[in-house]
Amino acid sequence: MNSIKGIIFDYGGTIDTNGIHWGEFIWEEYRKAGIDITREKYREAYVHGERFLAKNPVIEPTDTFHTLLRKKLAIHFDYLRDTQPETEFKESKAVEIADACYKNVENTLKTACKVIEELSIRYPIVLVTNFYGNMPTVLKEFNLSGYFKEIVESSVVGLRKPDPALFALGVEALGLKPQEIVVIGDSYRKDIYPASTLGCRTIWLKDICWEEEPVVEGNEATFITNSIEHIPQIIEQF
Repeated sequence: MNSIKGIIFDYGGTIDTNGIHWGEFIWEEYRKAGIDITREKYREAYVHGERFLAKNPVIEPTDTFHTLLRKKLAIHFDYLRDTQPETEFKESKAVEIADACYKNVENTLKTACKVIEELSIRYPIVLVTNFYGNMPTVLKEFNLSGYFKEIVESSVVGLRKPDPALFALGVEALGLKPQEIVVIGDSYRKDIYPASTLGCRTIWLKDICWEEEPVVEGNEATFITNSIEHIPQIIEQF
């Protein structure tokens, strides 16, 4: 008999890319755009961008995801111009990559929205995410607003994954026991491990990872899958 009474979802890399890490998601578009850069240099630019956005209020609460992506790629290219001045990084290429990523997300969300809608009929769902303060705007942009009981967003509450306290807020919002909740995320370190330390069940949505994530014995994912489409059936097996 299914013992799950509530769900916590991660957003970035889970709902919007179906288990593909955003670093890999953007790198693929760099390659398609013909950017003359090594993977190592790209990783530098990506990490710089994430740290810069985490520390600086670049993203406004009213920014759409489309706007967010364009701002993020602009930061990448600014970094690359500063650290690799011998190579030309045109602003138009940054816009091209951001727009291509956005179209890919739109396509991915066609499936994700159906899955979340199906699950929301049977379970209360809370979103727990490391994001930039504009999560409600993004959910509205993609017609996802009505499916989540509450949004626990890192930049709003002042906590970031992998701190288990962020997931503890999600558990509190559901008003359930941790063992009655399944947490779904794309990162073992940031989602699966901290949620499991609280006693939650976990589903690791794992497709293309940024790097290998060592699994801690005793805190393994309850299930691993490579497609969000499998989630409803997996939950029925708990």
